Formats: sequence, C-alpha cells, structure tokens
Amino acid sequence: MATFTVNVEDVTGALETNLSKLGFEIYPLKVGWYNSMLPPSLHLAYPDDSLAILVLSTPSMFEHAFLPFMERRGFQGLSDPIDQCVKHCVTSAVSQCFPEEDVDVRYDYELLPSRKPKFLAQTAAHVSGAAFYYQQSDVRDQPWGGKKMFGVCIHPKFGGWFAIRALLVFGGVTVGSEMTQPIAPDCLPSREHRIQLLEAFNFHWRDWNYRNIIPPVQTYSEKQKDYFSTLPAKRLALLKTWGFLPKDPTEENSHNSLNEHG
Repeated sequence: MATFTVNVEDVTGALETNLSKLGFEIYPLKVGWYNSMLPPSLHLAYPDDSLAILVLSTPSMFEHAFLPFMERRGFQGLSDPIDQCVKHCVTSAVSQCFPEEDVDVRYDYELLPSRKPKFLAQTAAHVSGAAFYYQQSDVRDQPWGGKKMFGVCIHPKFGGWFAIRALLVFGGVTVGSEMTQPIAPDCLPSREHRIQLLEAFNFHWRDWNYRNIIPPVQTYSEKQKDYFSTLPAKRLALLKTWGFLPKDPTEENSHNSLNEHG
C-alpha cells in the first residue's frame, strides 16, 4: 500500500467540521501509541506511524444527532438504533471528507471472528489524550484483595457522561515526528478518588454516580437518561412511545442491543 504524509490538522479539521455540530469529538493518535500499550495479539495491523482518529460522543449527541436521525430515517434493520446512528454519522463524514481514502472504520460494538473487539476503546482514548483510563493498577495499596476491578475512562470536561464510539485508521497515511503523544488529563490524582471511582463503576454503575466523579460541564438530558436506563430489549417500545417507530410488534422481538451502558 502506498503511503504519504499529511498535515494532521487538515484531517482533524475536516472531520470536526462535519461531526462536532452533531455532538462528537475527535482525537488523532498514532497507531504505534496504541500498539505499545497492548500485547501483539491485540495490535492494529498497521505501521506505527499510521494515523488514526478516535471518535467519541458527548452528551449533546443524543439531541443533535440521534433524535434527528430517528425523525428522518426511523429504525432500519436489526442493529441497535444508537449504533446505527453513529455509523451513519461517521461514514457520512468519512465519505464526504476523504472520498479517495481507504479508511478502516472500527466501531466500539464490533467484534473480530476471534470474538475480540476490533479495538480497545478505552486504551485508544487514553493514548490519544481524550480521557484518562483509570485501572486497578493505578491504585497503590489496593483494598480489594484478589478481586478484579474493571477500569473506566473519565473525560476532563464530561466526567463519565460520554461514550467512545469509533476508531478510524488511515492505513495509507503516515504522520511525522512532529506529532507528539499528549498526556491524558489526570482528573483524579488521589488514591481515595480513584478507589471511589472504581468502586462506583464496578459495584453501582446503574445509579450513574460514577459519571459525576468530577463536576461535568454537561450531563445526559432526562430523555437520554430514560433511554439508557431502559433495558435494551425494551428500548424499541420506548422509541415507539416517542413516535419514532411504526407499531410493528415483530420488530421489538428482533432487537439485540450491543450498547447497553451508553
């Protein structure tokens, strides 16, 4: 594959023009930054200096992208409505901005034939500087014994009120040494706050409180909270009460959500 070097700001600027008004943020990274954090079995099969772009959704995505998407198109097919909206927004932006480029678009809900995720979203968020990925290993003198605690990303502005949605890999595009890796903003430097976060996320994630571990500039709207608080199997029925879906009882049984937590 032929490669060429680009100005990263040209790529990010074009995507921001398309996606920021819909409630998305984008962050560039080098594939090598991501691969350096993971074992070879989880590496992206691209050169270290290949350009990638992380796409995440902010609280405003629900009102700026999802509800208008449902109003325009309704629900099509068997995939999760949020996933389908994100895919529509991202693929439209990529095709408009880079019609000649071969862009490998990977979504957070997609799995490889091995059942491994197509990318590790929280690792990508951390190395791109989008959000700090707080893990069990970040807590000294752990109080949990041998219990495994799952990690979680915290955004410097939105706390936990965001979601990592996609990774775009530009296999034919390289970036030079002038692109330096940012440091993820550490919003919780104290051991006590890190323990509080991991326990809230692992033991009480349904009550939303882990998302408020720092004061967020914006949270999900009440309507968005209602949507994500509803069990995935019942979200089609909720959307129907909002007037977005036809009253077809066969559709509800076919729904299989892959994006439970929002």
